[in-house]
Amino acid sequence: MIKNAVALVTGGASGLGRATVERLAKQGARVVMADLGSSKGNEVAKELGDNVVFVPVDVTSEKDVTTALETAKDKFGRLDLAVNCAGTATAVRTYNFNKNAAHRLDDFTRVLMVNTVGTFNVIRLSAGLMGANEPNQDGQRGVIVNTASVAAYDGQIGQAAYSASKAAVVGMTLPIARDLSTQGIRVCTIAPGLFNTPMLAALPEKVRTFLAKSIPFPQRLGEPSEYAHLVQAIYENPLMNGETIRIDGALRMQP
Repeated sequence: MIKNAVALVTGGASGLGRATVERLAKQGARVVMADLGSSKGNEVAKELGDNVVFVPVDVTSEKDVTTALETAKDKFGRLDLAVNCAGTATAVRTYNFNKNAAHRLDDFTRVLMVNTVGTFNVIRLSAGLMGANEPNQDGQRGVIVNTASVAAYDGQIGQAAYSASKAAVVGMTLPIARDLSTQGIRVCTIAPGLFNTPMLAALPEKVRTFLAKSIPFPQRLGEPSEYAHLVQAIYENPLMNGETIRIDGALRMQP
């Protein structure tokens, strides 16, 4: 059960991450919420009570992630669950022939650094703290949940960087699950479709309605709370391991 578990959630101040922090805290877990120092992390933590602690973290920084893990250990004694929700995106064609300009390599690298390298950074460091836990009756010591995207499979025009970064998260899920299996640490990835996050909320209502109608069923945007529900389900189901789960209403993105 999630009650009394200790979790680290990156990207926890907004969107999917915030919904996950809220659900875990409501279910009785204790949460270290990690997000950029420029985020509303402190405000969110105060709203959610004493069982939620905010730590400013850049997921690509070993020092920052280590500080978050030390906070989990010092304040709550251990780490049972790590949820990777931190991410970024860009929308640029590989080559813009109208402007005679190639996709900026710095933009491509930045997206992969945050989404792929940042996710791996949190995984590799979290595993060390989880590995010190006493195993339960199944020999389990911890659970790691990553966030990919349906773009890992159905990348659209302009999504070369984003799709590559999320496909890499999907691709490393099974080998990392195998790596950590000897220590009783499970690893799964969630691939969300179109969700009602701040990024989509910034779009005009007409565009949001069009996107919702592209989803077979239910014909609406996903709610962050539904993503959070799946995180809890993965944590509580001991046989979920090495798998990527789409949560998308049967959506298959068009070009």
